[in-house]
Amino acid sequence: MSENILLAEYEDKIAILKLNRPDVMNSFNFALLNALKKEIESIRFNAGVRVVIITGAGDKAFCSGADLKERASLSEMQVKEFIFTIRNLFTSIQFLNKPVIAAVNGIALGGGTELSLACDIRIASENASMGLTETRLAIIPGAGGTQRLPRIVGVAKAKEMIFTGKRVDAKEALQIGLVNKVCKLEELLYECKKMAFEICETGPIAIEQAKYAINFGLESDINTGLAIESNAYWVTIPTQDRLEGLQAFREKRKPVYQGK
Repeated sequence: MSENILLAEYEDKIAILKLNRPDVMNSFNFALLNALKKEIESIRFNAGVRVVIITGAGDKAFCSGADLKERASLSEMQVKEFIFTIRNLFTSIQFLNKPVIAAVNGIALGGGTELSLACDIRIASENASMGLTETRLAIIPGAGGTQRLPRIVGVAKAKEMIFTGKRVDAKEALQIGLVNKVCKLEELLYECKKMAFEICETGPIAIEQAKYAINFGLESDINTGLAIESNAYWVTIPTQDRLEGLQAFREKRKPVYQGK
């Protein structure tokens, strides 16, 4: 099982990463964290991958957070190492140079919700249940949840969820903007792939620069954000893809982008 703790499938220009610990609700231990870290860093420099989809094995859980059985055996220093590792991993996912879609197939609690928050887009199955439940264990979200959740659902709602440790079902997650879309469990991967293929029709450099501008612009004032956007736009101007887009428009055909 340890060798297959993370399943990676490459389909056309899409990488599908599946957390494969269904017997423990796909919870994170050190081995799974390191496997996901290695795969993400490989994808970062793989020009053949345009979009990443992250999901969990089985139909019950996306990820239930940290493996509490392993956590109980760790020293205080090892717990610090775990938090440091998972926080940096999720930050690397947030700033990956390609769009990342979370296919939330069931329970996503604690670090599971934090993983989805680090992704660009979240699509959930009807049986999804999400929440930052750490305060019920007398700790706080430690993989970015206190920072990313307020930016996505608003400060008041984030405080309510974190202070109470409450879970939200798929319907409420959609209502508060925590997920982009809800669908039947059996249609989840199809819907994620459908969106991924739509993204693959766009210009690779444009997508990379758009994500860069959004991510860093949100951390700045509006004028700095506009300057970031302007500089990101300049990067696209001398590209072959931009000229291909204009030519395809004139010729009334679909453009073929090369990422150049």
